[in-house]
Amino acid sequence: MSAAFWRELPAAVARIAETPEARAVVIASTGPHFTAGIDLALLAGFVMADGGIEDGRRRENLRRMVLELQDCFNVLERLHLPVLAAVQGGCIGGGIDMITTCDMRYCTEDAYFVVKEIEVGMTADLGTLQRLPRVMPDGLARELAYTGRPMDAAEAKACGFVNRVFADQDAMLAEVTGVARRIAGHSPLAVAGTKEMLTYGRDHSVADGLNHIATWQAGMFLSEDLREAATAMQEKRAPVFKDLARGSTLTK
Repeated sequence: MSAAFWRELPAAVARIAETPEARAVVIASTGPHFTAGIDLALLAGFVMADGGIEDGRRRENLRRMVLELQDCFNVLERLHLPVLAAVQGGCIGGGIDMITTCDMRYCTEDAYFVVKEIEVGMTADLGTLQRLPRVMPDGLARELAYTGRPMDAAEAKACGFVNRVFADQDAMLAEVTGVARRIAGHSPLAVAGTKEMLTYGRDHSVADGLNHIATWQAGMFLSEDLREAATAMQEKRAPVFKDLARGSTLTK
């Protein structure tokens, strides 16, 4: 995760968000490992650089930098499309921050997951400590964060961190792509609403969530997608849903 990565990931997500025909996202990588995490040389540069700036201003700038890096991953959570992570080999440090923002996680048998920050003398600051306890038992998340020990694929599956484990990367990508295609066949309006409600419900009470979905349905329920689904069922055919509208008129 070099300097280019932090610029290019949010830009890529923004392009996907503005692509009407996009229905789901799969994050995968090539090579024997998913990611080794943030470039340590880049990290050292953040720590050592001062540019002659007064200490208080330097620290305020560092806080803004951390928030900006956090937002590079937050865009995956805010994206209206489901995001599926397909992990092979090592998923280390910043990789955990990234995949915990995803809707679903899958991995190969040789995958392992490491909250690496504790071993380099820092507190994980890009989302792992906030999201990991929400996708696995709290005590296990604390153990991984405090010790930095690797969690293998079998343990990740047993605790529910990943949905499924595959023998190899080809098998994983074939299946995960199939899941994405199945999602893509559903109403994009319904899928976007489902992601919005699940993410909102995670951070709010049941009462808040129920109120939020009632308001959402007041605006979205009576859609062409609902009629198309009903008609397709009567005609015994697969429904065909239109893409969502994307793009701001302010930029056209």
